[in-house]
Amino acid sequence: MSKPTSPSFATLVQEFFTDYMLQQRALSPCTVASYRDTFVLLLRYAQRQGKEPNSMELTDVTAKFLVGFLDYLEQERHSSVRSRNIRLAAVRSFLKFAARRDPLHLGLIEQALAVPMKRFDRKMVGFVPRQQMLALIDAPGDTWIGQRDRLMFALMFNTGARVSEILGVRVEDVVLGPTSSIRLHGKGRKQRSLPLWKTSARAVRDWLHLNPELHADSPLLPRRDGKPMTRANVAQRLKLAVQIASRKYPDLISMSVSPHLVRHATAMCLLQSGADPCEIALWLGHESPATTHMYVEADLAMKERALARLKAPQVKLTTYRPPKALLAFLKAL
Repeated sequence: MSKPTSPSFATLVQEFFTDYMLQQRALSPCTVASYRDTFVLLLRYAQRQGKEPNSMELTDVTAKFLVGFLDYLEQERHSSVRSRNIRLAAVRSFLKFAARRDPLHLGLIEQALAVPMKRFDRKMVGFVPRQQMLALIDAPGDTWIGQRDRLMFALMFNTGARVSEILGVRVEDVVLGPTSSIRLHGKGRKQRSLPLWKTSARAVRDWLHLNPELHADSPLLPRRDGKPMTRANVAQRLKLAVQIASRKYPDLISMSVSPHLVRHATAMCLLQSGADPCEIALWLGHESPATTHMYVEADLAMKERALARLKAPQVKLTTYRPPKALLAFLKAL
């Protein structure tokens, strides 16, 4: 009876991406891209260790190798602990797949799978206050790009959409009428429909009137060449808006305003208006309402109102009087 042979590392990686991720699980392109980037970094690290990617074997992915790779991400690439854990999750998923395809190395794989996730301090969530957010929306000029940016910021604040969601909006995703709404394509292929303010609906209507060449399947917020904007485009346009709005609100400069901070601004406005955390979770497309608790923790005004309902204790301050023996000792020095 012939001895079973193990598939090569390259074969396992190719089957993991093509057969497992794309065909069997039909994962989203964003997830596939994240896993791809992880393996590119992993192979680059192996190359730094003297192992060429073409000669890489599954037995090379030991627990020691994996720990070194994670340290490399944190220390040399200055990745955050969150990013480090995301890369580790991708490698773990591959190793579990490899264990089913290559049971001969199951012991080595189990040792690598034992590398733990790293705990980290959870910082209090930041957000842009409402007045500053309105100043950001009004910052762009009246040029074609300025009108697009103003609409983009207004929709981001109205919907609390992620960058990928706002960039994925097509003209056909917007319904204008007595009750205007927008359909967002969220994480995990989940869709949600959200109502629009009358001002947002009017801005969309004016934008479409200004750009009659936009068809139903065209991106609602395109670049000059008609192609969809990128994450870098959004970050750049928001940075320019911050520079303009900071003339009125200088605090914006120190806030490190990002597209995700605008999403937090929407959540905080909903919370401060009295919306239930479950409603906010549905609005933002969160998997669990527990994710929304971080906004409750960051709302200082809500905590101040809760504290005001408590009666402050009457604390009487007293003066410390040292015993006579201590005074005699000190005077005798």
